[in-house]
Amino acid sequence: MDAPSKPSRQRPQAGSAHEPVYQIEEVAERLGMTKRTLRYYEERGLLSPAARTEGGYRLYSDADIQRLERIKELRDLLGFSLAEIGELIQADEERGMLVEAYRQEADPAGKLARLAELDALTRRQLDLVRSKIAGLERMRNRLEEKLAHYEQHRQELEQLLGGGQASDPSSPS
Repeated sequence: MDAPSKPSRQRPQAGSAHEPVYQIEEVAERLGMTKRTLRYYEERGLLSPAARTEGGYRLYSDADIQRLERIKELRDLLGFSLAEIGELIQADEERGMLVEAYRQEADPAGKLARLAELDALTRRQLDLVRSKIAGLERMRNRLEEKLAHYEQHRQELEQLLGGGQASDPSSPS
């Protein structure tokens, strides 16, 4: 429900009165995304605007923008799917809650329990990252094999052109 006319900026109800907020157009332009993408991320549960104006306009905080930058990095630079991004972001949020629970815990046994939860959570994230890296390494290896194959054909053809007695190279694949 984002109309073309811009309402005056209002502060989110939850949060600091000094925290700046941004309209969807400002965030989209700043991050090089479309408003449609931001709305889609909201539908998928990857992002919730900090607040809305009385007229229903989305307002985003600096924390929202940081989250969007992380989503964009995971999507564009690292090639994660939106489902994987959701899993990673949810794990980050859980980690924040666990760290806070650890800090408030006075009992050493309780602290150990929080550390075990943090360990398991981080290992799940690491497994996802390792899986992505393994896939990228497989892709890199296939491309390097192709380049080596092309180089072999190039050398054979150059030898033929130079008057050598090489067999007819098969076609590159």
